[in-house]
Amino acid sequence: MQVHEVDWVEVPAGLLRRGTPLDEVEEVAHRYADTGVPVEWYRKEAPRTEIHLPAFRIARTQVTIGQWTLFARATCRPAPRGAADHPVIGVTWDAATAYCRWLGEQLGIEVRLPTEDEWERAARGDDGREFPWGGKYRTGLANLVDLGVGTTMPVGSFPEGASPFGVLDMAGNADEWTSTLYAPYPGAPADVPGTEDWAFDPHITRGGAFRHDRDLARCARRHGAYERDLTAIGVGFRPAASAG
Repeated sequence: MQVHEVDWVEVPAGLLRRGTPLDEVEEVAHRYADTGVPVEWYRKEAPRTEIHLPAFRIARTQVTIGQWTLFARATCRPAPRGAADHPVIGVTWDAATAYCRWLGEQLGIEVRLPTEDEWERAARGDDGREFPWGGKYRTGLANLVDLGVGTTMPVGSFPEGASPFGVLDMAGNADEWTSTLYAPYPGAPADVPGTEDWAFDPHITRGGAFRHDRDLARCARRHGAYERDLTAIGVGFRPAASAG
């Protein structure tokens, strides 16, 4: 059976400066006030914590419609419509997990969704940068709502928006599943909810999609699937694996 080879990026073991310092949350909310996001949503990022992560691998780009079609045919699932080089969207967490398991069987390794911490390290690198490409937002480095496209684009369309490790589309195009269930960070402010009962799925997503504003491009921004129509909100994913 034909299998798309994965362009793995090797992320070395190292430090993740996860989240946002509590004393900076108000300023962050003010900076993105025009997006209409309340300060409470940013409190989920607090506190800033330095943690050491072991090495791992993550796909350079999001899973494409072409890659997903091979899985769909092999598992008797409906094949998605759209250009083969665009990210597949509308994928449930269970389906994304099944794809990773299937891909691992084809490659002879264990493939999985990245943890939330792995995702943030792949996007952020060793420093506390705000966006995958650096400290300031720039239109044209990610497929978000300000670009005006209104739908997905071919994966890897923004090489200048790459993360420090060379991972592409960590902001925009498709919002990405992680393997992590939502919970407040240890030491979070008391008003951060313990669960998000309003979410369609309890797992964290990261990066934002074509329909989202620039606040979702931030490396620290924790998100979720808050609507049932996962195609409309642009939910996709990329696989990860332990270091090779």
